[in-house]
Amino acid sequence: MLSRKLPLLVVGAAVIALGVRAGADAGSRVKAKVAIQAPIAAQTAEPSFARKEDVIYGRKYGIALTMDVFTPKKDVNGAAIVFVVSGGFFSSHEAIGPGLARPFLNRGYTVFAVVHGSQPRYQVPEIIQDMNRAVRFIRHHAKDYGIDPERIGVTGGSAGGHLSLMLATAGSNGDPKARDPVDRESSRVQAVACFFPATDFLNFGGPGKEKIRATDHDPRFGASFDYREVDTKTRLWERVTDDAKLREITRAISPIYHITPNTPPTFIIHGDQDKLVPLQQSESFAAKLKEAGVEAKLVVKKGAGHGWPDIPRDAEQLADWLDQHLRKR
Repeated sequence: MLSRKLPLLVVGAAVIALGVRAGADAGSRVKAKVAIQAPIAAQTAEPSFARKEDVIYGRKYGIALTMDVFTPKKDVNGAAIVFVVSGGFFSSHEAIGPGLARPFLNRGYTVFAVVHGSQPRYQVPEIIQDMNRAVRFIRHHAKDYGIDPERIGVTGGSAGGHLSLMLATAGSNGDPKARDPVDRESSRVQAVACFFPATDFLNFGGPGKEKIRATDHDPRFGASFDYREVDTKTRLWERVTDDAKLREITRAISPIYHITPNTPPTFIIHGDQDKLVPLQQSESFAAKLKEAGVEAKLVVKKGAGHGWPDIPRDAEQLADWLDQHLRKR
């Protein structure tokens, strides 16, 4: 089980995990704990939502993949928000709290806080599969949760932002021949709003600045990119070392290469002093969206790094965007 003291990024933790204790911001130590959200019981006598914990949305290698479902007790609008619980591609149930789900819950959204297979055990391609499975599960059970399967949005920050954009750009139709009915469902979403995502690992910070190997990344997150494949002869997991194969995988996990005119409306907030995920990542992505004719908006947070103290207030902007594209008129 992942420790609660994992070195999650300050905002990666606060935004994507709905309120979790954090560690370092772009390599600098943060002495104070981030207190984005207080326990809900301390704020209200009775929660304004119901919470169902550890809903199993899939299984792999004998383990369960889970999510928590937050449902407003009144004024439910019938739309869903997938909240990607991920910072540095770490993900755990302990990271979930009501925190930044509040802007969405207050507006009547049913919020699905999804925990994916976490690094260091799982790598990004497997994590992306988990997120696709989660959306298929939510869509398959739309009636059970009282949501419209064609009004699903996704949000997250940092790694959660990257995974949100992977769903937005590379979500796919289900396999009609799949044995599991969940896998017959689409994993496409109808809108995305996120914070400071990585979008292009082949041009990370500038043209030709590749991050194709685990060692090209911050050591805290390198395990996420330590790609392995099963050797068909030995049945052992072997590290991928071929440069061409590494670039192929890296391209596949970079949302910018999956943009089409069908990519859903996209909103991003990114700090112009971000030292971990360069602003260039969001700028180039937004430009490519507009070239494809996709509705897109990038808000640059002046003076902000990979996270900032008033991020809960900015989460309201994400909710505003999702309101525009998911609410029935």
